[in-house]
Amino acid sequence: MERDNFRPGPLAEVARVPAGDRWDLVFVRDLRHPPEKVWAALTEPDQLAQWAPFLASRDLGTPGGATLSMVDGDRTFEAPATVVRAERPSLLEYTWGDDLLRWELAPAGPGTRLTLRHRIEQADQAPIMAAGWHLCLDVAGHLLDGDPVGPIRGGEALDFGWARLRDAYAERLDS
Repeated sequence: MERDNFRPGPLAEVARVPAGDRWDLVFVRDLRHPPEKVWAALTEPDQLAQWAPFLASRDLGTPGGATLSMVDGDRTFEAPATVVRAERPSLLEYTWGDDLLRWELAPAGPGTRLTLRHRIEQADQAPIMAAGWHLCLDVAGHLLDGDPVGPIRGGEALDFGWARLRDAYAERLDS
C-alpha cells in the first residue's frame, strides 16, 4: 500500500479495567491470519521493526531479558524489558519499562482473535494507548497481508489520524 493512502480502520473492541492500583487497557482485534503467523509478527525483531512502536534487541519468543527501544523520528529511547511468559502461539507476556503487556492469541476461523492487555498507571492513559496500538496493529495487518505500509511511530502518528482515534477511544471508554 502506498503510505500516503493509509487510513486507520474501524475502532477495535476496548475496555479499561482496574488492576490493583493500576489499570488494564484491553484491546481486541481480529486478524485474518493464523496464530502462528501473528506470533511471528509479535516476536521476531525484523517483523516488529516494521509495525511496533519499538525495536526489540532480540526475539521475544522466549523468556528472559531484552531491551525495547521506543522510536520517535530519529530518536530512540531504550527501556528494559523482560519476557515473563512465551507460550507459542497463544500467549506472550512481557514488561516494558513499568508497563506489562499480555498478548493473547486465539484461533478465530482461519484467523486470530488478538487480545492485548496493556497495564498502565493511570486510567486517562487508556485512550492514548488505544489510539497508538490501533495504528500499530493496522500497520501489522498490512504487513501480514503482504502489503507493508512501514511503521507509524511517535509524532508521525499525528499525520495518520492518531488524535481522532484518541478522541473516539476516549468517548468509547467513558461510555
